[in-house]
Amino acid sequence: MKKKLIGIFICTLLIATALSVTGTISRVANCENKSVSYDLLDGGWLEERDGVEILFINGSYYEMGYQHGHLLKDEIQENIRAFIKYAEELTSYETLLEMWNTTKQYIPSCYTTEMQGIADGANASLEKLAVSYMTILQMDMQCFSYVAWSEATENGRLYHIRSLDFPLIIKDPVTGKYIQENSVLIVRKPDDGLKSIVPSIAGWINFYEGINEKQVSIGVQVCWSSDQTLKGIPAQFRVQKILDSAKDADDTINIMTSNKTLGWNFIISDAKTRVGYAVETTANHTYVGSWNNSVEGKHPFWKIKNIVRRTNFFIHPTLAATQRTRYNPGGIIGFLKLFTGDSFFPLWRKYKSMSQEIQRNWGDIDLNSSISLLRKVYTGKTDLFMFIFVSLNKRGILSDFHQWSACPETGDFVISFADAESYAHENQLHYFNINGLFETDHV
Repeated sequence: MKKKLIGIFICTLLIATALSVTGTISRVANCENKSVSYDLLDGGWLEERDGVEILFINGSYYEMGYQHGHLLKDEIQENIRAFIKYAEELTSYETLLEMWNTTKQYIPSCYTTEMQGIADGANASLEKLAVSYMTILQMDMQCFSYVAWSEATENGRLYHIRSLDFPLIIKDPVTGKYIQENSVLIVRKPDDGLKSIVPSIAGWINFYEGINEKQVSIGVQVCWSSDQTLKGIPAQFRVQKILDSAKDADDTINIMTSNKTLGWNFIISDAKTRVGYAVETTANHTYVGSWNNSVEGKHPFWKIKNIVRRTNFFIHPTLAATQRTRYNPGGIIGFLKLFTGDSFFPLWRKYKSMSQEIQRNWGDIDLNSSISLLRKVYTGKTDLFMFIFVSLNKRGILSDFHQWSACPETGDFVISFADAESYAHENQLHYFNINGLFETDHV
């Protein structure tokens, strides 16, 4: 009897241990609010390819979140601490929490469920994770995105190019690790949605960008505006809704222009129809146009055939009026306003120098040239003012966090990441095929 009891005890212990590893539970796991039983870690894994961390997540929203949190636990905890520490320089923790509590009721429940999964998997606080997400709404980050297609490219295919410009000084006070050292490429396969690839950081569903299996791509630029509200779906979650469900440009535009909140502009593209659009939004205003819209040619801005591009200011006059008192951000007056704290002149020089370099390469743009011209401009070699701004930047908000170019039609994708010492444009380029990543199975 004693041996039998010992055997039962050992079996029970082994079963309990197995359950703790696989995490099989029953809880709400998807947008339809259905309760299902599943193995939380099934279908999620982490790989390193060519020095890049690639996170594969599959399943329901909670499952994907839990896989994300579990596989990047330490990195997520580092990033949460880093953002909260950095937020102390911008505002208070209480202010960010109040912002989250105001806006979270508008976020689709599947994404708050996914965030809960991330927090649970990482053994982290959902509240602190949410506060870290809100930090970005207090930041004046600067980015650039463009799309080239048809006659503008070497082969007529569409290329979507993005530079995420984000401070490289956000550091975990415990480990001393910068958030860019916790960059990750997320390959996402939701049960009830589309596959997508998302350049991001540990703990973040997305970093305001991505490409889905329907060849829809999006890049976002923050645009400060006086016309804003928190009573809507934050742009980060509208981006995720696009990646999970948008089948074409019309779907994408409908999502981006609904339930709007703060000032943003978006560069979106649909490689199936080979067309790109610029979308500008505030709480109450919207502009949507391609390269040939008259707005794109309003002085001092100018049209480039089969090219749409944006940095962090509005071009449509109505939206621009919610952002700046002087429509033209350049010229001598724009330069002089720089000394009064106006930050639009550096953005204008970025827009101008990028546009000129795109024009110089017009007709020959492909995967390599599209990312090369981006990297060239970011060195400051094409524009004296850009050179000065880059030299004085000190790894602040003009810094490129990561840069990528994609040809969704073929799946070709190239990306570079910043690290503790260098900007993204200074670092190695990594080549992948999006379709190959979508088809990857865990061995």
